[in-house]
Amino acid sequence: MNATVAGADARTRLLPKGLGRAIDALTLLAIGALLVFGLVIAPPDRFQGDAQRIMYLHVPAAWAMYLAFFVTTLASVLWLVPRTRSMVWDRVAGSSAEIGLILTGLTLALGSLWGRPVWGVWWAWDARLVTTAVLFFLYLGLLALRAIPADPTVRARRSAITALIVFIDVPIVHFSVNWWRTLHQEATVFNPELNPQIEGTMALTLWIGVLAFTLLYLSLLDRRYRLATLEEGLAERELDAAIEARVAAASGSAS
Repeated sequence: MNATVAGADARTRLLPKGLGRAIDALTLLAIGALLVFGLVIAPPDRFQGDAQRIMYLHVPAAWAMYLAFFVTTLASVLWLVPRTRSMVWDRVAGSSAEIGLILTGLTLALGSLWGRPVWGVWWAWDARLVTTAVLFFLYLGLLALRAIPADPTVRARRSAITALIVFIDVPIVHFSVNWWRTLHQEATVFNPELNPQIEGTMALTLWIGVLAFTLLYLSLLDRRYRLATLEEGLAERELDAAIEARVAAASGSAS
């Protein structure tokens, strides 16, 4: 690979190539460890039985969802501040929002799978569930807004402002179990007292899950950012080709 190609490749990446590969490897190891601990080593819950094992995916997915939307918001702020304004932050915000939306859907699906054997229903009009569903549609709307054709700067500005507004629902989701009487149990790990209500092998498994989903998020963010950069380059080339074709056609008509 010559220096020009290597430089172009580096500009499309969010993380250095070596660091990205290290995160990918650690992600696979963490997911493997989570499967072993979650399915084999950790004991079944005294009350919920094996259904509780879903929590080793559900809770880390929710954590990674929070992380993704926080990064979207932070990147949006960095774009809005003139001193740090860069299209890099717009790409980070959009990429992280997409991953966060997927994680929100996964959180809802895993919660439903857990709720069926424990609550006896797939869905309950519970404060945590409803606010999470609202969060899903808010960020779906944000991504729809980003998809509307517009000047890149205009799109980035309106997307950044919208991202700041919709993030308001994130703390509402998290604290809903404390603010309202709800069927959903209170936070086991990330509670206001920072006093985890879990210990031993089960706690270790949950923390492995949090690590695995954090690494998975970083790996996906790096890939989605690279794809976003390539998509922007393709769009620019298509626009240049369309302009050249129009100019050529106009020149042909004039002659």
